Amino acid sequence: MNALAEFYARHSQLIDQIGINAILALSLSVSLQAGQLALAQAAFMGIAAYVTAILTLTYHWPIVATILVAVIVATLVGAALAYPVRRLRGVFLAIATIGFGEIVRVIANNLGITGGAEGMSGLPQDANTATIYAALAIVALLLFSLSRTKFALAVALVREDEHAAAGVGVDVGTVRTLSLALGGAIAGLAGALYAHSSAFITPTDFGFERMEQILVWCVIGGVTSPLGAVLGAMFLSVLPELIRFLADYREITNGIILLLVIVFAPGGLASLWRRGPVRVRV
Repeated sequence: MNALAEFYARHSQLIDQIGINAILALSLSVSLQAGQLALAQAAFMGIAAYVTAILTLTYHWPIVATILVAVIVATLVGAALAYPVRRLRGVFLAIATIGFGEIVRVIANNLGITGGAEGMSGLPQDANTATIYAALAIVALLLFSLSRTKFALAVALVREDEHAAAGVGVDVGTVRTLSLALGGAIAGLAGALYAHSSAFITPTDFGFERMEQILVWCVIGGVTSPLGAVLGAMFLSVLPELIRFLADYREITNGIILLLVIVFAPGGLASLWRRGPVRVRV
């Protein structure tokens, strides 16, 4: 018991970050399941983080209220973003949403209320491990429940063939809007928890590098698998710590491991238990 307590004391920050990263991966998985390469999760995360930080530091709202408002704002932004990008697909949608993320970062970098480039400090670290993993469990339960509904079937149809989906009565625009809004809500939850678990936040925390990380988690875990997204986030969150002893060679080793996963498990980590032993053709 003492050993477990000591382990948690030494790695509590990493454990909390893994939970937040898993929520972020689930947020992007929602869009990917609908066939949308919408890369705005870092922006949704940042918007929610700043909303909850401002409400906490300036207006002294309680944590539950700030998180709720932050999630609502991120949801509305996601739904609003779906309208101007509704006709975009593939790489064009990715570029447009990345551009939206950069707009959000630049605005946060220049507003006085957000602290500008220096960010906001003095945030109370009142989102503990239990809170973070309870939120992860709620999101996972919500997505599991949705997977049993007609909406999930509509999402799958839109992903496979939008024209065929429209031909059988699926409102493609509504599915795309709801998927982006739901992804925004989940990313917003992650952003609010991130703000309440960090001593400070800055615009660089929510830039392109963060979005790139989220995308890699989903690709490594399995593009259309929520469970794979969680596995990918956990694996790549822990990996840098496991190979820390390699010092200067850590980034090279990290890249090699990612390459091996992509080559030998092209369906992601989630596909490993759905097939037999890997056979390499020469």
